[in-house]
Amino acid sequence: MKKVRKAVFPVAGLGTRFLPATKAIPKEMLTVVDKPVIQYVVDEAREAGIEHFIFVTGRNKTVIEDHFDVQFELYNTLAARGKDEQLAQLQRLQPEPGQTSYTRQQVPMGLGHAVWCARDLVGDEPFALLLPDMIMQAETSCMKDMTDLYNQTGGNIIGVQECDPAETHKYGIVGQGDTAGNGFRITSMVEKPKQGTAPSNLYINGRYILQPEIFGLLEKQERGAGNEIQLTDGMLNLKKNQDFYGYHFRGRTFDCGSPEGFVEANVAFALWRPDIHDKVADTIRKLANELKPIDRRQSER
Repeated sequence: MKKVRKAVFPVAGLGTRFLPATKAIPKEMLTVVDKPVIQYVVDEAREAGIEHFIFVTGRNKTVIEDHFDVQFELYNTLAARGKDEQLAQLQRLQPEPGQTSYTRQQVPMGLGHAVWCARDLVGDEPFALLLPDMIMQAETSCMKDMTDLYNQTGGNIIGVQECDPAETHKYGIVGQGDTAGNGFRITSMVEKPKQGTAPSNLYINGRYILQPEIFGLLEKQERGAGNEIQLTDGMLNLKKNQDFYGYHFRGRTFDCGSPEGFVEANVAFALWRPDIHDKVADTIRKLANELKPIDRRQSER
């Protein structure tokens, strides 16, 4: 059983829900407290022992590549000004030479197509897939626990969490079978099931460990929902011949692909910081008492 050494990050999306903020800045580079969203996801992968970070990008995403590159002028300026703590922090976040790779998804054809674009960089080995819109908050990272489960079971691993049973029609849902290691065997996968038909309330939370055979299936995959190549369809085909296991993540997950989820993430991670917790908590309480929702029609007059 091969070790999970590589991770794929599909970052080609346009971020239309954040316009005009994302007109010139990739949504993955919007900051939660003081780090870009993409940095949280890469840190999670690094904690899981990932050695090679593969970014599937699109146009106007070069700033992501710059973020993970060495900036000599900045480093030299920080050193000259005695900003040793800030310099050390940047250096800790800096990938080693050769640890990052980039490939383009020239046409937006869905998540399955974005994953397929990384096939030559991944090669013939299992890989982690982390959706950058979803950032996790827990003492131990979701992907770290997933790699632990993979080391016990092999096969393919999907991270899941509980949702309101009334909202299962909004997500990809898995069926839960027998216990396996620190997870369970997946019996079924359904993308956005009709209300009342879901096999459970465990939704796929944007974290995967997949075997390389998924690439050959995605290459032949017909377009599905939204006229796009759907990853779920490829996984359903892969499940015919390989085992799938679920890891039930019990931390917090924030969907930074939506404005409300992005704001929630900022609040949650700020409150998690001992250096700013008290100030932020006081400010939130004060604003909640003082501010009322603004009528947009009145504000535009």
